[in-house]
Amino acid sequence: MSPDYRIDELLSLYLCRSSFARLAAETKRNYTDDYAIFFDFLWVRGKAWNEATADDLWDFEDWRMRSPRNPQKVGAARWNRGLAALTRLYKWAVATENMASNPILMHAVAGYQGDVVQTPEARAKEAKSSDVHWLTPRMFRLWVDVGLRGYTAEGLPSPDWRGRLETRNVAFADLLFSSGMRLTEGASLLTIEVPRLRLGGARYYTGRLAKRVTKSKRARTYYVASPVVGEVESYTESLRARVIRRAQAKGRYDALEEMRLVTKVTGRRKKILHWVDRDGTAGKTPLTDAPVEERMTYFTEGPAGPEPLWLWLNEQGLPFQPESWENVFRTASDRCDDVLAPMMAEPPFCTPHMCRHFVSA
Repeated sequence: MSPDYRIDELLSLYLCRSSFARLAAETKRNYTDDYAIFFDFLWVRGKAWNEATADDLWDFEDWRMRSPRNPQKVGAARWNRGLAALTRLYKWAVATENMASNPILMHAVAGYQGDVVQTPEARAKEAKSSDVHWLTPRMFRLWVDVGLRGYTAEGLPSPDWRGRLETRNVAFADLLFSSGMRLTEGASLLTIEVPRLRLGGARYYTGRLAKRVTKSKRARTYYVASPVVGEVESYTESLRARVIRRAQAKGRYDALEEMRLVTKVTGRRKKILHWVDRDGTAGKTPLTDAPVEERMTYFTEGPAGPEPLWLWLNEQGLPFQPESWENVFRTASDRCDDVLAPMMAEPPFCTPHMCRHFVSA
């Protein structure tokens, strides 16, 4: 939607009917943010997105990275991500004959395999390939205790802490840290994809990630420590069960427009979900092929009515959106900063991505 509240039909076609629609949800969110910034830049110049020229792109690059008039300049890696988003859009616009020329000038370079590839001339060459922040297990545990459990700097429970979702948040953070899963992978788990504690025990348990939720789009096995499996079970049997009962009593699941009630699960390694939707239409979906958005619609019949198969729920008993975990981690890091700043020079902070990287201590 433009600043004058008009819907751009051509842009809507690109978002819904091009290769953009098949990108991962997180990539689509990032790219649309990049589009909005460039489109606003053009709007100030009196132009729509499909009227951009090469000069506009170069001026935008200067403003985005170097201009003193921009209080939120970005680095090379961030610029290159936005440039990749714009390259995808304008290549589509030219290929579909909706623009005569591409405002992003390209030049040929040698690829990794000796082939010749086209790359944007505006691509920043000083970008780092990665910028990894590390956490030791000891610092991660401090971050969990203070940020998610509400402990004081002395390591004691705070009397004024009101952590209503503490069990869920701690279990999720520990799951990412123990397994090395990415945010979307861990956040979109269904209850049937989580290992259960076995009699006799084991140090580690294994689970299977569906190919549709992984970055590589390949199914893979994950490993998680037994205490973390116990934390997830504790959350499932206490807090999660409680919010489900509350949601059932308030009729929240009855009001959902989209629901696929799973009637049975067949197969062992390759599970198939058999379901019936609101209209009575029956279907089946291989679990590994179920996308994130569809997973939120899967329910099973419990003792008191439908229950979500989505593992992580909010206080209303509804699926907790994967991107919302960023706010949980940010709030926990802010609390660590407030509580621990008088005691240490650099209080721990953590993001979901950082849980994939740790060093022993």
